Amino acid sequence: MNTRLTGAALCAAVLLALVGCSSNSDDDAKPSTPATTASSAPAAPTTTAPAPDAVDLERVAGTYADLYFAGEGKGAYAFLSKRCRAQVDPGVYADTVKHAARDYGPDHPATDVHATVSGDKGRVSYRVKGLPKFDQQAQPWTREGSAWKYDAC
Repeated sequence: MNTRLTGAALCAAVLLALVGCSSNSDDDAKPSTPATTASSAPAAPTTTAPAPDAVDLERVAGTYADLYFAGEGKGAYAFLSKRCRAQVDPGVYADTVKHAARDYGPDHPATDVHATVSGDKGRVSYRVKGLPKFDQQAQPWTREGSAWKYDAC
């Protein structure tokens, strides 16, 4: 019974880690529109493309969210950092992911994914389609070797 309770508590902790940084607020700031005159051409919009590391991290975080809600425990577990894998039993994690898939279904991709990277650390914000309570703000990731790993444990 104590082992089962510990497993259930660990399942809840892992699920809370996924949700832990959630936020439902939107940035209400809107860019200002430059004034133009008849003699001046409209200013070309300037957009800064994310750095290649940020693009890679955005792709990896989206894949992790897809695996998580699809109930693919083994696949999602592979995205955990070494630090997190040391804290979470693979079987308990797989059970947690199965429960999430059963409770919410697999059709909840990450959308509006944005990442920032500083060295080997990254932060990812995204929305989970149809499940705003799982939206993430500044979710921590770390680079181990050449791979990005989820580090919110």
